[in-house]
Amino acid sequence: MKKHALLFSVILVHFVLITALSAEASTQKPTLGEIRFPTSAQSEQAQAHFLRGVAALHSFWYPVALDEFRAATRIEPNFVMGYWGEAMPHNHPIWGDPQETEAARKVLAKVTDAAQLTPRERAYWQAIKVLYGEGDKTARDKAYAQAMGKIYRAYPNDIEAALFYALALMGSVQPEDPAALQIRLRAGDIASAVYRKHPNHPGAAHYVIHAYDDPEHASKALDAARRYAKIAPAAPHALHMPSHIFLQLGMWPEAAASNAASWAASKQWVERKHLPVSKRDYHSLHWLLYVYLQQGRYNDAEDLLKVMRQSLVDGPQDDQFFMGYGAFTYASMAAAFVIETERWELANEIFAPLQTNAALTAMASSPSPYQALAQYVQALEIFTRGLAAAHRGVPDSQLGIDKLQAMEQRTGKGVVPGVGLTLAKVLEIQRLEIAAVASAARGDQAEAITFMKRAVALIEAPPPGPPPLIKPPHELFGQMLLRADQPQPAAEQFAVALRRHPNRARSLLGMARANAQAGDTQAAAKAYTQFRQQWQSADEQLEELREARAYGQQASTRR
Repeated sequence: MKKHALLFSVILVHFVLITALSAEASTQKPTLGEIRFPTSAQSEQAQAHFLRGVAALHSFWYPVALDEFRAATRIEPNFVMGYWGEAMPHNHPIWGDPQETEAARKVLAKVTDAAQLTPRERAYWQAIKVLYGEGDKTARDKAYAQAMGKIYRAYPNDIEAALFYALALMGSVQPEDPAALQIRLRAGDIASAVYRKHPNHPGAAHYVIHAYDDPEHASKALDAARRYAKIAPAAPHALHMPSHIFLQLGMWPEAAASNAASWAASKQWVERKHLPVSKRDYHSLHWLLYVYLQQGRYNDAEDLLKVMRQSLVDGPQDDQFFMGYGAFTYASMAAAFVIETERWELANEIFAPLQTNAALTAMASSPSPYQALAQYVQALEIFTRGLAAAHRGVPDSQLGIDKLQAMEQRTGKGVVPGVGLTLAKVLEIQRLEIAAVASAARGDQAEAITFMKRAVALIEAPPPGPPPLIKPPHELFGQMLLRADQPQPAAEQFAVALRRHPNRARSLLGMARANAQAGDTQAAAKAYTQFRQQWQSADEQLEELREARAYGQQASTRR
């Protein structure tokens, strides 16, 4: 007992800020935030690497976390919590990608003697063994959350237990779970309590953002969003995460700055480490393109699309995960670019880089954790081409409808990773949207409205990011109603669209047009003014910008 008491006294001295892990680290390694996590490490250097690993873990910078935990156990081979840390990055809560179970189990198997652990450490060790134990992954996630909940209650002053519990709760939720929102808000309460007391903790700010990532609750995370990038400026994901809240609130300049910083940081890290381009943060590149589109910065968005296209060429062709994920990112960017800009003539050629993606074809045709995602990519191409054909009034739109219907009949019921909807529902909404536009192009407005009523009825909670359906159904419904000379119902649909996706450019423009068509000049002028302000950095030649300016000038003349 005396030995453990003395050891714990030494550990208390090791409550250090991650920015001052050691004299060497403080001058060479950029900050990742403040971490206090006592362990039974014998070596100050091992503990320093452990703390930095935990900080990286909280910002989902998994490669750096792995490096730091491995450095800790190289210095101190019997450092059990170091192996706990090394196993943790093999599970990615919230992201939805498959757990690297076998890799984690190999790490845990390195520990043959855990007698030196404190009771608190032993609880952490038992919890991670549950996370990587036998059985169904969903069941293990729930059991792990319960285990972390026990630690949280047993050690109320352990902020790491609180935060890892909050994260475990969010990681245990399935999109179709009716209690998903309540569980997420519970996690938000826990993370918020830590954030109020420890505002420089990376995990606290990070998990507050994830917990309140929807239009209704996003304002509760605005302070954390504005602070997180300053807490952990070295981590690309920490620079990106604030944009989740900015996006939910329609704060486009802030969202653009956030994702531009994240993309730049990831590029610098890859270059500094001499890593392949596949390791860059293409997630932030995708979001940045979407934000630029909302600002009318179409030329800038097109430049980003070219970067992604070139990355598919320059990336390692034998890296199946990157080729698949890269295809998903490119397809999402390409579809958004065509549909947001309404440059329908680009729909066929813009997807050419995906035609030779063997990894995508293989994933779509064979059962795997990524099959639904690969099929979603294929559906995006079919949908975009079909929607473009429908807008142009050419028969090819029916081909798109038929292909989507055929995919729908043979698809499973699983939720698409990173999308939050079942593939079957995505396909059905896409098919209905093409059919509605095609009907309107033929002059059958009643049929178009019928299709759109069915489409909007399928919509559920707003997504945590750019719309995975690319064209939000309520927005398209509003456009259909405008075409049918029904401005008041159109305005109602645009209002719903703007509640779900605040300050979306096409919905805002649609609202302005609906009010103008209804004769409500005051409301129309207000919407057009907001649109012009949002498009302050827009490409000058865009017709939509000229339209908004012209209405503003007419309104001034009328006054």
